[in-house]
Amino acid sequence: MSINISVPFSPPDISEHEINAVTKVLRSGWITTGNTTKTLETRLAGYCGVNHCACMNSATACLELTLRLFGIGPGDEVIVPAYTYSASASVVAHVGAKIVLCDCAPHSYEMNYDALLTAITKRTKAIIAVDIAGKICAYDRIMQIVSEKKQQFSPNCDFQSTFGRILVIADAAHSFGATCDGRISGSIADFTSFSFHAVKNLTTAEGGAVVWRSIPGISDTQIYSKFMLMSLHGQSRDALSKTKPGVWEYDIVDTYYKCNMTDIAASIGLAQLDRYPKLLSRRKEITSLYDAGFSGSKITTLKHLTHNYQSSCHLYLTRIESISEKKRNEIIIELAKYRISSNVHYKPLPMFTAYKNLGFKIEDFPNAFNMYKSEISIPLHTLLTLEQIEHVISCYLKIAGDNT
Repeated sequence: MSINISVPFSPPDISEHEINAVTKVLRSGWITTGNTTKTLETRLAGYCGVNHCACMNSATACLELTLRLFGIGPGDEVIVPAYTYSASASVVAHVGAKIVLCDCAPHSYEMNYDALLTAITKRTKAIIAVDIAGKICAYDRIMQIVSEKKQQFSPNCDFQSTFGRILVIADAAHSFGATCDGRISGSIADFTSFSFHAVKNLTTAEGGAVVWRSIPGISDTQIYSKFMLMSLHGQSRDALSKTKPGVWEYDIVDTYYKCNMTDIAASIGLAQLDRYPKLLSRRKEITSLYDAGFSGSKITTLKHLTHNYQSSCHLYLTRIESISEKKRNEIIIELAKYRISSNVHYKPLPMFTAYKNLGFKIEDFPNAFNMYKSEISIPLHTLLTLEQIEHVISCYLKIAGDNT
């Protein structure tokens, strides 16, 4: 256990392939949204097995614009897990709807699906489920619940009337490339939002994408066009189309937003997508090494790789069931002494000031707090060496033995 070995938490894996792709775009004379972004959209849609994809500047923008596409706003409710990052819920506040938080199931990072069933009211318009750490959650169960509550659904716009039920949105910020029962992330929920932030498995530095399953009565082209309008001020022509000779005229069809992806960002994404099969395979290899290293110890881990599902292995979540929040924090400090960076995923939303101000109390979410108080995320990224992996395992096992 050498303190000379340093293990960063999640540096981006950038190769000459990405650097050359960015250089090509920079030299092209076109660096904002253009053909490179459109190419990335096409390839992402193909990867996920859907017809269309809309790239934006963040997964948060993708989530928010999906809610706006569905006409969700004041007077509506959206159910979100209490155990997630703020973006999953803040988008609900952005559109003026009510956030309804759902506790975890006991001893699980996923929401309690029985509690979800009882949380639905006639005002519920959407459920945002979270694929935490890259593991796809139980969308079949969520869809079953939505179906059971279909008669209770009360539409308030044409889109909702055509859809005819509560919208199921996947916050798949962690799960690009994950599969479950032979289906890939992006093809399971109604709409799926991916993150390509710098720490994600596939990065564009900053960025995101939304994909969706085809909806009877609403064309994919119609949905895509609306996303494009909402992501660029409601402008009827984008910058690229206005470069055609003699073409300048455009309309502003509504007072929308500004969250488009640039070709610079998209070029990184395309290069990452070329490399993604190997990147994903390496994450699975590292996960398997961790699984073997912690097997039989008091350190329990989220299962990423089973016969039924294959996670994208974005985060390696561990817990020591019996420890307190204070003891967990002490272990994180001890890991840092061995130059091992670690993190906590996640502090439940009711513990933050913004959500306390909305009336949420952590006492109402005991399962989420129980998962949080003993959770430690250790480094999982494709730049890890075998020496670093062995260092993390040996140090963590020693510290856990000393502190529990």
